[in-house]
Amino acid sequence: MKFLTKLTVILLVTLNSPSISAQTDDDQEEKLSLNEGTIDNQFEFVIRRSNSWQEYKTVKKTWLYTLKAHTLDSLKAVHKDLTDTQAVVSKQAGEIESLKSNLSNTESTLNATNDEKDNISLFGIQTDKASYKVLMWAIIGGLLALLLFFIYKFKGSNSATREAKFKLTEVETEFEEHRRNALEREQKVRRQLQDELNKHKS
Repeated sequence: MKFLTKLTVILLVTLNSPSISAQTDDDQEEKLSLNEGTIDNQFEFVIRRSNSWQEYKTVKKTWLYTLKAHTLDSLKAVHKDLTDTQAVVSKQAGEIESLKSNLSNTESTLNATNDEKDNISLFGIQTDKASYKVLMWAIIGGLLALLLFFIYKFKGSNSATREAKFKLTEVETEFEEHRRNALEREQKVRRQLQDELNKHKS
């Protein structure tokens, strides 16, 4: 019984499959058209609708001319798209070159700005900031050392000047006292001389 059921199902499926495939072919053939769809579908339409004679197919000339016209139109459209695409590519290549040039100029300007920022012109010579700072601090240190040296020398000279003034004052004082003593002696000698002269006159 089971065997018969299986056999019946297999026969039904087998008998129905050609009709299903025939329906599928018919559906596909209905979708095909000479004036619509892709070039591939149009060729398929011409091949399927052509008459057979032995192993050859006979095709209507009008179909071939129509197919040729459609093929040429498609090729023209492809060529136009290709030309448009090439024009766009050329334009974009030009824009890319322009952008590269602008980028190169920008990088050059940026490098120059960074160099200018990192360097300082000293007596017409470009030096980096670190060297400039070292040089400035060396100059400041040298000037400070000179200032300290001059202060030291000034203090020494000032001390010597004060000592010399003090000695000069002492010498002047001694000289004044010596001059006064000499004057007193001279006056005393004159008085004695006058007294002697007076004695001789009398």
